[in-house]
Amino acid sequence: MLHDEAWTEAFATVPRHAFLPRFFVPAGTRWAAVDRSDPEWLDRVYSRDVLVTQLDDDPDLWDRARADGPVAGVPTSSSSMPAIMAIMLEELLVRDGDRVLEIGTGTGYNAALLCHRCGSGQVSTVDIDPAIAAAAQERLTSCGYAPECATGDGALGFPAGVLFDRILCTASVSRIPLAWLEQTLPGGHIVTTLNRPLGGGLVRLTVGEGTTAEGRILARDGRFMPLRAHRLPPPAELPPADENQWRPTELSMTDVLKPNRHFEFFASLELPGVRPVHVGVDGAFALSHPDGSWARTRRTESGFEVVQGGPRALWELAEDAHRRWEALGRPGRSRFGLTVNSEEQTFWLDDPQSENRWPYG
Repeated sequence: MLHDEAWTEAFATVPRHAFLPRFFVPAGTRWAAVDRSDPEWLDRVYSRDVLVTQLDDDPDLWDRARADGPVAGVPTSSSSMPAIMAIMLEELLVRDGDRVLEIGTGTGYNAALLCHRCGSGQVSTVDIDPAIAAAAQERLTSCGYAPECATGDGALGFPAGVLFDRILCTASVSRIPLAWLEQTLPGGHIVTTLNRPLGGGLVRLTVGEGTTAEGRILARDGRFMPLRAHRLPPPAELPPADENQWRPTELSMTDVLKPNRHFEFFASLELPGVRPVHVGVDGAFALSHPDGSWARTRRTESGFEVVQGGPRALWELAEDAHRRWEALGRPGRSRFGLTVNSEEQTFWLDDPQSENRWPYG
């Protein structure tokens, strides 16, 4: 729910359909192509859903899906859920007169919302994909918005080297790019999402003097596709579980993986590099680490069981982390913060000087 009337007006005024003439929708394990000629197009545009606009970085896949039927692919660009967009825009704490940089132009819809709130002359936007950037600029122009648009690697900031009061990244990052700190005025804010296999979500940083910033993990959650340079490699395939190695556990995979269980963020700090992996056809997940360690759980009539393998006992590490989390008072994500400088990026609990600290990236 929006609390700022200026953003409420922006969402009520900017036509989302102008920025989504076509997109993909799930069709089983593949993707079907939808455009404005389809009867369900407008309802989907004004739904609460994320709408995928590109697969596999390939601008031609939509045409192929339209001509030949649903295609396989991994989403690489989208129009985010409006609710998540609203959260990020509010958390940016924009003031009248602020200069704002958006990293990840995408469809152009979010840039249009920023232009409506701040004025086109105060908004710059950059996207790494030339085809996406060109289409977005065309749609923005047709709606009467004229932000400064550029094509380039968003991790490097804006090509012109302008200083900004606010930076909003609508993609996730594995580390906070120092170029963003260099392009943000002291006291300005950066809002982005964390690209982490576990414990992703939103962070707002306040930039200090030099290449420094500090801020909190936000209670309101949001998860985005990563910048291209920050994508994670695909996980290794897990070996089959040995039926003789299952043992009881009080911790469930849901406790570890689901953000609404509140343990997930702490688990991500204690289990660096561990990531969820789909196993089977029933939507179940396992844990995996690049060193070959893994763990699976299953529900039984009496509770849960776990089996694990590889050089480390991942589930025992998860159980230890859960006990530490409980001893610390079961902290939720908003009790954690992030400090960034040219030497290191560090998460902390409650206070930047806390003894409870973990490296980021």
